[in-house]
Amino acid sequence: MRVAITGAAGLFGQGLVAAFSTRHEVVPLTRTDADITNAEAVLAVLERVRPELVVHPAGIPDLDICEADPARGFLVNCQGTRNVVEAARRVGAGIPYISTDAVFDGKKLAPYLETDEPRPLTVYGKTKLQAEQAVKTWAKHWIFRVPVLFGPGKTNFVEKGLRKIASGGEYVVGNEQWGCATHTVDAGMKIMEVVEKGPCGLYHLSNQGSCSRFELARLAAQLAGLDPEKVVGVPDAMLRRRTPRLRYAVMEMGALRQAGFALPRPWQESLADYVRTVLK
Repeated sequence: MRVAITGAAGLFGQGLVAAFSTRHEVVPLTRTDADITNAEAVLAVLERVRPELVVHPAGIPDLDICEADPARGFLVNCQGTRNVVEAARRVGAGIPYISTDAVFDGKKLAPYLETDEPRPLTVYGKTKLQAEQAVKTWAKHWIFRVPVLFGPGKTNFVEKGLRKIASGGEYVVGNEQWGCATHTVDAGMKIMEVVEKGPCGLYHLSNQGSCSRFELARLAAQLAGLDPEKVVGVPDAMLRRRTPRLRYAVMEMGALRQAGFALPRPWQESLADYVRTVLK
């Protein structure tokens, strides 16, 4: 199968390329290849490539950037997705879309189900929810809501902390955010499995288990042979971010279970494998 992947230079894009390349012909697409905010450019690329599948993680994933510039957030995340959906429809390609736990408000205090009503509090979450709605207009779609990412190829929450501690500093993180963690290649492999065998629809996806950001960073330091005490947890308000983060964003992977898929391995196992590669 020929698979086009938008945002191929991004963190999750690289994980998806690595995963899908194990069994399919992959055409990685970066902003240089096609700016997703340009509908004509996106259509021209897909008409040339003629993929059977367009995996779409491209967008602005930074909550603070979206909050500071809502117009750009909606342009890239919403209109850009509409452009990709329409181009995929024109060439008859299915579209797996990468969404986020930020479509929820973090107030439930019990794992979120695929059937729970989204209530995004941030501009970023609102842009991703609108993008989900655009994706649903094309019958051949899958939506994967994926939380905190770590993986090879690009700086991320885990790597940033390890490098800061390794250079002699402390890594200050919020200790009030509880959710799930996701290894990009693990998630990419599961997405590939679902689109090959499973029904279209909405799926929550992460590595198994839940953790706080503080716990994730602390275990990463320990696994890397660094001092975990250098990870300093503070109340989120002390970080003075433009955009509030979800206090609770654990997601239940009910749709994967119901479709008969095994869940990805526990986050601790994938973190251990990833950490071994970071400081080499």
